[in-house]
Amino acid sequence: MTEDRVSQALDQDLVARVQRGDLAAFDLLVRKYQHRVAAVISRYIHDWSDVQDVAQETFIRAFRAIGGFRGDAQFSTWLHRIAVNTALNHLAAHGRRPPSEDIDLDEAAQFDSGLRLRDHDTPERELMRQQLEQTVIAAVEALPPELREAITLREIEGLSYEEIAERMGCPIGTVRSRIFRAREAIDARLRPLLDQAQPATKRSKASS
Repeated sequence: MTEDRVSQALDQDLVARVQRGDLAAFDLLVRKYQHRVAAVISRYIHDWSDVQDVAQETFIRAFRAIGGFRGDAQFSTWLHRIAVNTALNHLAAHGRRPPSEDIDLDEAAQFDSGLRLRDHDTPERELMRQQLEQTVIAAVEALPPELREAITLREIEGLSYEEIAERMGCPIGTVRSRIFRAREAIDARLRPLLDQAQPATKRSKASS
């Protein structure tokens, strides 16, 4: 899989874990996207302290709404919309007008390098992100062919259960079972890393 597809598959898995009540999984999503979210917001708001406040509010709103996220769009696109709306609301609340042009999340990535310098935990978080991506790749590649195809069609290509059933020539119930088993296998590979992230999150909050 390409890096973008691996990233999307990772997002899908982490979102599913958050929806099941795993707070550590949401923290990993925050770590992964905090720089790009801040970059998006900084195109609307130029005071860095305000950018940080709006970024925090963005993730609070995302956490409150994530239960309704169904994967119709990529998580990064969904989060980008929340960041833009939160920034615009902030400007409106302070009687300021937004810039005339918008920005998307991919364009914002070019600003990452400067923003990363503001985060002392970036090396550790980057290592965690890389470990997660490598684990997802290994977990998917280790799946039996029918499970690997089902999860790839669902999480990466975004097909419906009906479309997957037609593509694979099997009943929808079989498709659901294969996807469930694939997710369980990926979860089992990710769980040790997520368990490691939980104590680190607690230590970080305790020191702040």
